[in-house]
Amino acid sequence: MIDTTLDMEQYDCPFIDTTADHDVSFAAVQWEFDTATESLETRMVVEGGDRHALADGLVALRDHDQMAEYELLRKTGGVAQIRTVIDETAAMSTVRDNGGYITGPFYIADGSELWHVGFDDREAEDATLARLDRRNEFDVVDREEPELPELQEFVQNAGAAMTLVEGCRDLSPVERQTLETAASEGYFESPRSATLGSLADEFDVSKPAVSKNLRRGQRKMLQRVVDALEELDEPQEPTP
Repeated sequence: MIDTTLDMEQYDCPFIDTTADHDVSFAAVQWEFDTATESLETRMVVEGGDRHALADGLVALRDHDQMAEYELLRKTGGVAQIRTVIDETAAMSTVRDNGGYITGPFYIADGSELWHVGFDDREAEDATLARLDRRNEFDVVDREEPELPELQEFVQNAGAAMTLVEGCRDLSPVERQTLETAASEGYFESPRSATLGSLADEFDVSKPAVSKNLRRGQRKMLQRVVDALEELDEPQEPTP
């Protein structure tokens, strides 16, 4: 298996078009390709530079002529969760036609998109990249070819990894944004470079509200970390 990370610019992708014109970014938390209809269903977390940027970006995405289905699931402050269905793009078709497959979530910002694409061998990878180069602008930003023992370890620990991922999905948009901001601004450092007061000012809420969101988020994630550690400690079945 070869795992390739591409920084891709697609000319027929409504998400990329939206991030090129508006201060928003998209991160896929679920995606499913329907081979019968050749369409991609996704659930995305959308982050805007502020509430107004988020609102403008969502309207632009909803009204895009290549958006087949759009549903706003929830929105809080500058963060939203949406469900969408789009038709297969030219780049998606190229990857699938050459035996490639998606191995990780999409992240879209500033007019380009990070793709994690897997190939079974170098020949398939070379053929795909050659065809993509004819119609798309892209950069290969990372490439890994793990050995079988590494793949075995990845498979054995996949359950623990998914437990942590589920913990992230359990977070509400407000809890996630509060935890991310607290971590990036140094609330959890010693000494702290952020306080409940500074976080409250940033989110324009009371200190008790910020504290509640932090505690809820920490409690959810801590429980998932404990669950993941228990899964890592479980004895693995010997490989035949």
